[in-house]
Amino acid sequence: MELRRRDYHVERPLLNQEQLEELGNRGSATGTWQWRNWFRCSRARAYALLLQYLPVLTWLPQYPVREWLLGDLLSGLSVAIMQLPQGLAYALLAGLPPVFGLYSSFYPVFIYFLFGTSRHISVGTFAVMSVMVGSVTESLAPDEDFLQASNSTVDVAARDARRVQLASALSVLVGLFQVGLGLVHFGFVVTYLSEPLVRGYTTAASVQVFISQLKYVFGLHLSSRSGPLSLIYTALEVCWNLPKTVVNTLVTAVVAGLVLVLVKLLNNKLQKHLPVPLPGELLTLIGATGISYGIGLNEVDVVGRIPAGLVPPVAPSPQLFARLVGNAFAIAVVGFAIAISLGKIFALRHGYRVDSNQELVALGLSNFIGGIFQCFPVSCSMSRSLVQESTGGNTQVAGAISSLFILIIILKLGELFQDLPKAVLAAVIIVNLKGMLMQFTDLCSLWKTNRVDLLIWLVTFVATILLNLDLGLAVAIAFSMLLVVVRIQLPHYSVLGQMPDTDVYRDVAEYSEAREVPGVKIFRSSTTMFFANAELYGDALKQRCGVDVDRLISQKKKLLRRQELKLKRLQKGNKLVKKPSDPVTHIRSSSHIKDTSISINVNTGITNIESNDVEGSNVKVSAENELEDIAAGDQEDAKAPAMSSLKALGLPQPDFHSLILDLGTLSFVDTVCLKSLKNIFRDFREIEVEVYMAACHSPVVSQLEAGHFFDASITKQHLFASVHDAVIFALQHPRSGPVSPALVTKL
Repeated sequence: MELRRRDYHVERPLLNQEQLEELGNRGSATGTWQWRNWFRCSRARAYALLLQYLPVLTWLPQYPVREWLLGDLLSGLSVAIMQLPQGLAYALLAGLPPVFGLYSSFYPVFIYFLFGTSRHISVGTFAVMSVMVGSVTESLAPDEDFLQASNSTVDVAARDARRVQLASALSVLVGLFQVGLGLVHFGFVVTYLSEPLVRGYTTAASVQVFISQLKYVFGLHLSSRSGPLSLIYTALEVCWNLPKTVVNTLVTAVVAGLVLVLVKLLNNKLQKHLPVPLPGELLTLIGATGISYGIGLNEVDVVGRIPAGLVPPVAPSPQLFARLVGNAFAIAVVGFAIAISLGKIFALRHGYRVDSNQELVALGLSNFIGGIFQCFPVSCSMSRSLVQESTGGNTQVAGAISSLFILIIILKLGELFQDLPKAVLAAVIIVNLKGMLMQFTDLCSLWKTNRVDLLIWLVTFVATILLNLDLGLAVAIAFSMLLVVVRIQLPHYSVLGQMPDTDVYRDVAEYSEAREVPGVKIFRSSTTMFFANAELYGDALKQRCGVDVDRLISQKKKLLRRQELKLKRLQKGNKLVKKPSDPVTHIRSSSHIKDTSISINVNTGITNIESNDVEGSNVKVSAENELEDIAAGDQEDAKAPAMSSLKALGLPQPDFHSLILDLGTLSFVDTVCLKSLKNIFRDFREIEVEVYMAACHSPVVSQLEAGHFFDASITKQHLFASVHDAVIFALQHPRSGPVSPALVTKL
C-alpha cells in the first residue's frame, strides 16, 4: 500500500535564548552532591554496598538449579580440561615452573567467581599476560646471575625461586592498581584503548609468544634477553642455532601440533553433533606423557617435579615494588582491557550488564590474593571463554567448577605429568595462538574502512615488536592520544546553505542544491571549540566568509587615524585668538571643504560679523551663535571618525550583513573559547556584520553565563534555539538596508 504524501504546515514564533528560557521556565539545575552519600551510614546503605562489591550474593540465591546447573557443570569441566594444559604451558611463558600455572588457574578463578559480574569469561592464565610477566622475570632475574662458578651451569632452583618471588610481587602490585582504580570508578580508562590498538598489541604479543616458544620446539638453549630489540635478537639467535636442533624434540612438537590441529578441525566439523568439544589438549598431554614415561624420549626436556598440595601464603617483598611499578601498571591496564572487552561482547550477546568498575575490583582481588599464594598476574582467555559459552555455561558457577577441578589436579593428579615434554606444551601454546595471529587480516579490512585506525594498528604492532611489551604499549597509547589531538585540531569547517523548501541547512560544498541565504553567512565546525583549536576556528571562519577581515579592519583603522590627525591639525590652526590691546579681534576659521576667512568686529555695542562666504556672498550672524556652531562642529568632527562607515571611507563592504555561528557541536566552554567568541563579535562588528549564535545546548549556555560572556553588547537575544530562527531574525533585522519581505516569507 502506497503512502500518500501529506503537506504539513507548522508555525511557531522565533525563539532566542531569553524567550526560550521564559517559555520553558528555566531554572538553575539542582546540584547532586554525590560525595555526601559516601559518608552516610545506615543498614540499607551497608547492605547495598555489600551487594555492589560482592555480586555473588545478588544472583546466587536466585540461581535456577534445574535449568542451569547441568550446563554450568559441563562447561566447567570443559574449561578445566583446557585450563590444565594451558596453565602448565603459560607458566613457561612467564619463566616459572609449570606448577605455578596450576596455582594461577585455581586461586584467581575462585576469587572472580565471588566478585565478578561477567557470566561467561574464563579468568586464568593468558598468553599475552604470561609473556609480559616473562619479560619482567627474565630481565630482573636472568640466567647469567645464577651461574655456578664450579661448572658454569645455571642454578635452576635459585633462579626459579627468585622469579617466583618477582612474579608474585608483580601480581600483588597489579591487583593493588586494579582495585584502586576500580574503587575510584576509573573503569572508563579502557575507553582510551581503542579496538585497533588492543588488536595490534595482542597480535604483536602473539608473535612474541611464538618466537619465545621456538627454543622449546627445536630443543635449543638460548640466552635470555630483554629490553628493546630483544625479540629481533632472539629470532636471529634461533636462526643461527638451527643446526643444533634436537631431532627428537622437534618431532615431538610437530606430532603434538598436528594432533591438536586435527582435533580442532574435527571439532569444527562435528560441532553440531558433539555435546562438548573433544579435549584435544588433554588427550595430547596424556598421550605424550604416557609415551615419554613408557619408552623414554632421549634428549627431550620434560616438565620435571610437580609437587602435590598447595603452597602456604607468602607476603611479597616491598623492596621489589619500586622496580616493578611501571610494568605492573601496564599489565594491570592490558589485563583489564582484554577482560572487559570480552565481557562486554558476551553481555551484549546474552542481554545482561557488566560493571566495568566492579570488573576492575574483581580482577584486582584475583591478582592480589593470587599473588599472596605465589600466582602470577592473570586475565581472561579468549579461547576458554568461547568454550565456556558454547558448551552451555550460564553463570560464574562454571568458573568455580573449573577451579575445583584444577584443585583436585593440584592435590592428587599433578605428579602424573612430571614426564610431560616441554615441546608438547610449546605446541599447545603455538596452536592456541591461531586466533590472535588471524588478526593480521585486520590490515585488509582497516585499509578499506579507516586508514587512521590502520595507522594505529601498525604503529602499535611495530612499536611492540621492536620495543618490547611495556614500552610498546606506552608508545601506542601516546600515538593514539596524539592522533586524537590532531583530529580535534583538524575538524571539518563548512558554510551552510538552506535545502529547498525546508528549514534544514547543509554544507554547500557537499549538497549542490543547498543555497546560501542572501546577506547571511552560516558557519559550522564539526567539533567543539576549545583552547587547542580556537585559533584555527577563527582563522577558518574568516577564510570561509570570503572577506579578509583583519586587513579590512587594519585599513579602516588606518584611514580613521589619518582623518583624526588631519582634524587635529585643522583644529590647531583655527583656534580663537584674542588680542587685549586691539578692540577688534580677528578670528580665522576654516571650513573642512574650502578655506574661508572670517572677520569678527567686537564693539561695546552691537556685534557685527563679517565673513567671506565660500561662494563669494557675505553672511552676518551673531558672535555667540557662530562660536557655538564652531564648537559644536568641532565635537561632531571629533566623533565623525568613530562613526564612519566602510562606504564613507571608500572600503569594500562584505556581501553579507549577518553571520550565524552554528554551535550545535559545542560540548563545553573554556576561557579561550569565551575570548575567541568575543573576538569574533568584535571583529565582525568592526566591518558592519552582526553576529548571532544558534543551537547551543543548555550546559553550554550555563557555562557562557558563568564566564560572564553576556553583557551590554552581547545579550541572549544574539543566541537562538535553532539556525533557522537565527536566519529569519537576521533577515528581519539587517544591520544595513532593508530586506525583501518576500525573502523572509519564503524562508
